[in-house]
Amino acid sequence: MAKELKELTPRDENYSQWYQDLVIKADLAENSAVRGCMVIKPYGYAIWEKMQGYLDGMFKATGHTNAYFPLLIPKSFMSKEADHIEGFAKECAVVTHYRLKNAADGSGVIVDPGARLEEELIIRPTSETIIWNTYRNWIRSYRDLPLLINQWANVMRWEMRTRLFLRTAEFLWQEGHTAHATRREAEEEALRMQNVYAEFARECMAMPVIRGRKSDSERFAGAIDTYTIEAMMQDGKALQAGTSHFLGQNFGKAFEVTFLNKEGKTEYAWATSWGASTRLIGALIMSHSDDNGLVLPPKLAPTQVVIVPIYRNAEQLGQISERAEAIATRLKALGITVKYDASDNKKPGWKFAEYELKGIPVRLGLGGRDLENNTVEVMRRDLLRKETLSCDGIERQVQALLEDIQGNIYQKALQRLTSRTIEVDTYEAFKSRLEEGFFILAHWDGSPETEERIKNDTKATLRCIPAEGDGLPGRCIVTGRPSAGRVLFARAY
Repeated sequence: MAKELKELTPRDENYSQWYQDLVIKADLAENSAVRGCMVIKPYGYAIWEKMQGYLDGMFKATGHTNAYFPLLIPKSFMSKEADHIEGFAKECAVVTHYRLKNAADGSGVIVDPGARLEEELIIRPTSETIIWNTYRNWIRSYRDLPLLINQWANVMRWEMRTRLFLRTAEFLWQEGHTAHATRREAEEEALRMQNVYAEFARECMAMPVIRGRKSDSERFAGAIDTYTIEAMMQDGKALQAGTSHFLGQNFGKAFEVTFLNKEGKTEYAWATSWGASTRLIGALIMSHSDDNGLVLPPKLAPTQVVIVPIYRNAEQLGQISERAEAIATRLKALGITVKYDASDNKKPGWKFAEYELKGIPVRLGLGGRDLENNTVEVMRRDLLRKETLSCDGIERQVQALLEDIQGNIYQKALQRLTSRTIEVDTYEAFKSRLEEGFFILAHWDGSPETEERIKNDTKATLRCIPAEGDGLPGRCIVTGRPSAGRVLFARAY
């Protein structure tokens, strides 16, 4: 076993350390010189690019187009929607000056006190304010609606406790911002985008999720309703994997975004926003990976197949390379991404361990005996299982194998979510099962006070009011007061 794998902390020994080790050793990201910020390394960024590609296509298929808005937001904009600024005030980074100069004593560069901005600028924690100020100039009539815009950008939220991908001061994301003529259209848009995220999680990330609506205390600052998808990680904790917000007319009123309706009357525009970020890479890691390294669903793997030659001399390598390159060409013709690793500075065993660590779904091994028998050794990463197959038609067999791996990874995650999501009817059972790493469906009386008590007592948060709940009334597990239906609680990242 390669040294990298020996140093990977086992999940059952320290899950948090296993995650940190894996992010670093699989060359996904590292901490930067800026507190709380990360460097996303080429392999990690390649996974993000695959996510971007799928999501961007799904957004465009639902009628959205991309634009870009400024990184800096005037402080006065943040004051126009009271709930919004209250939700983000403690996380904002503020630009106060626009120039540096050399210190008179030669000690280095200082901020020029004479270059203070007349109005401070906020590095965007999210873009509702700057975008809705812009929409005021774009919207005049109902004919300008709906306005369906997405942007790919970075944001900054001054997090005090950070963890690579899961929670960093700066992160990458997409944020959609739409304007509509009616409440119904805006609500439908918010739910549509929640479903887009759920489909992406299921079909691309092989990660089942629970769809639902956030409680009032957990919803997005400035929203009327926040819709979420919640995923279960292998340690039983929840991770919010995407949110979609119905913003009502709050931002339309705050920024005077009005339009003439079909009857010629002036109305405020109705709004939504929705976003998913690079924390999805963290979700991908914690949903599927194991003690040997990453396990990547083929749809998001930067390299789906790696071919490793096993040879005795240069002549044999030449023969193997000819066979390997022919196989690679046939695989690429099917749209499969392939790497042929004929580098001579690492032994095959080292390469095998490295590609297991990096989660490449399928590894093909070609040696001298394979040349004689017209065979190839095939190893699937999800099961760490090998078999020897004929080279004839190998491209179709690998294609089918990739599809099987995608499905198997999903089914494994689904089985975990299904078996570890339970109903409880007492607070004692709630606390007990929570310690065992379960998602818990329990009755809640709807009050923020009870929600806060549960959080303080157990560190569990109300993840969502499930969209597919049973809808049966009951009694709150804490207060005994009436409950409209079960809600989902879990400890979370």
